[in-house]
Amino acid sequence: MTCPHDTVYHSTLPLGSDPALRRRYMVVDEPMQGNMRFGLLLEILDKVAEETALRYVRQFHPTARVVTAAIDNIVVRHAVDVTRDLMFAATINQVGRSSLEIGIRVEQPGEPALHIASCYFTMVARSGYGEDVANVPLPPLDYLDPIEKQRAGKAMARREEYRYQQAARSEPPDKQEYELLTALHQAQDDRNFSGILCARLVAGAWERTYLDQENVPFTIFGGYLVHRAYDLASICSEMVTPHRSIIAGVNRINFFHPVRMSDKLHFTARVVYTEDCYVCVETGIERTSRDRTTKALSNSCLFTFVNVDAELCHHPVPPVHPTTYAEDGRFLAARRSLHTLLRNRTLI
Repeated sequence: MTCPHDTVYHSTLPLGSDPALRRRYMVVDEPMQGNMRFGLLLEILDKVAEETALRYVRQFHPTARVVTAAIDNIVVRHAVDVTRDLMFAATINQVGRSSLEIGIRVEQPGEPALHIASCYFTMVARSGYGEDVANVPLPPLDYLDPIEKQRAGKAMARREEYRYQQAARSEPPDKQEYELLTALHQAQDDRNFSGILCARLVAGAWERTYLDQENVPFTIFGGYLVHRAYDLASICSEMVTPHRSIIAGVNRINFFHPVRMSDKLHFTARVVYTEDCYVCVETGIERTSRDRTTKALSNSCLFTFVNVDAELCHHPVPPVHPTTYAEDGRFLAARRSLHTLLRNRTLI
């Protein structure tokens, strides 16, 4: 199994035939378009990516495991019909020294057939535990089909785009960005200013992890963490959306440090940028070890939501006003990330 075609992995969520399962995945118990708990969907996607990567890695390292390094992006193209089965088709797009990019297409077959989302995960193969943990080398894929080569090229382009965005975070604003920030700051000097300040658009939560959340030995399931991060981000987005806030895309989720059983987690979500009908929410997860000797940023997440009515028609959201240098930095980073997402993808 060294060709991308041979790495394809399929999974189905039988929402159409299992009423109890369908109820678990519903937001509300009433007819509504897009009535799907996206946080639970994130858990499934992370598990599908893990299974796809493991099938390849364990050909060469039977005892190795894989961990999620990043969710590069998820583009939501259509609202889920919760009364129909949801299908996942995953494949390995590109293999690095010890990393793999997993592409997952989420669909609903039937009439009409719906392309729900396109998802890209970066997984890393590892062996050992504690001080003995190490990345394991992987053989590259053999790209025989032009489409497979194209997917590999796009995977490399996504990696380079992220590196460019990270480098750009330390760059000063360009002329257009400077004029936009200046106007937002000057507006706050008006004695009749009634705009929305970024500082007021923050939500937080605390949680402790437990043994039943273990996935890879000694660490918590990453899908659960991003599920919780999404839920808080969704609540935070509703601070500025006049109508209903639904997910349009996951810009990026980074996994920096593993979360272990009995860690205490601090989730912080903040609205950092709005444009047209879109709201960008950044969520950070900070872990503190049980003995309180270790504290570290576990995950950073950037979600894009869209303001819609009952028919899923888009409606504009008000601008938000950063005040501090830190808020300016988050504002610009989210703006650039959103523009990249909109430039390369068609969102819901």
